[in-house]
Amino acid sequence: MDSPYKRELEVAIRVVEQAARLSLAVLPNQDKGAIEKVDASSEHESNLGPVTIGDFAIQALLTSSLHAAFPTDSFVGEEDASALRDNAVLRQRVWETLQQTVVPDPEKDTEKDIVLPASADDMCDMIDRCQNAPGAGRVWVFDPIDGTKTFLRREMFAINVALVVDGQQTVAVVACPLLSPEPPTESLSQVTIQNDSIDPSGRGSLLYAVRGHGAYVRPLSDAAGPGVARRLQDCGTTRLLRPVTCDFMQDSALDGVHRAVAARLGVAYPGSDLLGWVPRWAALATGWANTTVWVYKRRDRHAKVWDHAGAMLLFEEVGGRITDVDGKPIDLLAGRKLKGNFGFVAAPADVHGIVLAAVRDVLQEQGRGDLLGEPKEQ
Repeated sequence: MDSPYKRELEVAIRVVEQAARLSLAVLPNQDKGAIEKVDASSEHESNLGPVTIGDFAIQALLTSSLHAAFPTDSFVGEEDASALRDNAVLRQRVWETLQQTVVPDPEKDTEKDIVLPASADDMCDMIDRCQNAPGAGRVWVFDPIDGTKTFLRREMFAINVALVVDGQQTVAVVACPLLSPEPPTESLSQVTIQNDSIDPSGRGSLLYAVRGHGAYVRPLSDAAGPGVARRLQDCGTTRLLRPVTCDFMQDSALDGVHRAVAARLGVAYPGSDLLGWVPRWAALATGWANTTVWVYKRRDRHAKVWDHAGAMLLFEEVGGRITDVDGKPIDLLAGRKLKGNFGFVAAPADVHGIVLAAVRDVLQEQGRGDLLGEPKEQ
């Protein structure tokens, strides 16, 4: 792909490839060093879910390498190193994981794209370099492992890297190490993908996009090399809606609303069922699905920027439109949490308005008009 961001794309791909190898090295381990994250500053969201040695090691690798390549850029990532600074045993495990699993390829990494932290303390500093909020200029946004709960089960997960420039998604690189790179071959009215839909070939998928230049997928690993990238097809004009959602292990969505929206639209529920948001955006981009809706239980519940920035660009580059429940574009400058938006509605551009109207009608019918803001004119 030839674009003004060729160098950024090349470096991000190389680093994400290494991050994916690291994740696959950790994946089989029964003990992944998982601990529970707690957000004491939030009355409602005290338990933020698990974090593993893979999450910590990948964020350190991403930050160290991309900081070396682009030293004036800023970084935003999900994890912080406080648990590692307090737990010497866990810190050492993460450090050893980096040392043992990240092996730069001298034939490919001629420009030193893969840069490890200099020490365990430097590793913690690199992780904490990501504790910023998105702002103006060039900002790299990371989710080192999206779908940590399913990662612990050895099921679908993803690594998400985005370059956001002045609040606009510009470069996206996503690794889905367990997702097949091949397009759906079954009838589009029947095809679904689930958390345990593991690529039988073991190749996995690398997806990438640059704004205005399309989205692509290729095998993440292949005995004969990475393989040829395939440009993803435009989701096109369609009235055949194929949903992807999270009906499994989710606790943040408003009970019953997603099933009622599916019934209003005349589509099966849940359709494709994936825990992680990044795998959901990948499923939308690759044609396993073309529609998703998410309505939180409370108006003060907000998404995290690292679950969406970059991965959303994959779907937008194949003709998808993404807004919140009020029809507003997603504001990536609102902070680490997307406080300027409530929920998500994503569909092919020509039918997005139909899906959005169904969501708002269902909320009114269920007596939850309190969750609706003023609609943005379509």
